[in-house]
Amino acid sequence: QVQLMESGGGSVETGGSLRLSCTATGDPLRTHCAGIFRQYPGNEREGVAVIGIDGDTSYADSVKGRFTISLDNTKNALYLQMNSLEPEDTAMYYCAARPRGAAYCPRKAPYFDFWGQGTQVTVSS
Repeated sequence: QVQLMESGGGSVETGGSLRLSCTATGDPLRTHCAGIFRQYPGNEREGVAVIGIDGDTSYADSVKGRFTISLDNTKNALYLQMNSLEPEDTAMYYCAARPRGAAYCPRKAPYFDFWGQGTQVTVSS
């Protein structure tokens, strides 16, 4: 079991940067496929970036080259560095994890069992 809590959302102008943090309690987060999803009003959650238990990462095409996901095992935390933010990045962002030990790490929300409460990111033009 793992419990997740996001922080670091906020409001920035186009071109700005934010770093989302996801702090985990319970299991070591490195034993879980984990990632960041976002949700637009009225839409399903979409995978932004994930990092597997092998350390492999995967990004949505829309954020490649701008966002970087990383894991800090000493703090049991996940980070998403978001640079060159665009108004289209405005959404609620959620941290999520798959069951412990799951090797398959897709950017697909139905595969994830554990979720944080979400943090809002707003990018103004």
